[in-house]
Amino acid sequence: MHTCRNCNQSFQTELALELHRDTCKKGQLFCQVCGDRFRERDATQDGWHYECPNAECDGEGLTEDLFNVTDVRTAQH
Repeated sequence: MHTCRNCNQSFQTELALELHRDTCKKGQLFCQVCGDRFRERDATQDGWHYECPNAECDGEGLTEDLFNVTDVRTAQH
């Protein structure tokens, strides 16, 4: 059994888990600067340095400007 660390959904194969990670909403990153949401792999090329994939945004660094969507609290009216 393979389990997604973001949403705790389980999969029979590692391939199914990898395919799920590309679409898992809870695994997305949130840019505090521009407000965009995007996949983690879109924010890095080497796995160490992160920056917002939006060309017009200056957000960079995990836990500096970029956060996991599950770590962000939303306000409701």
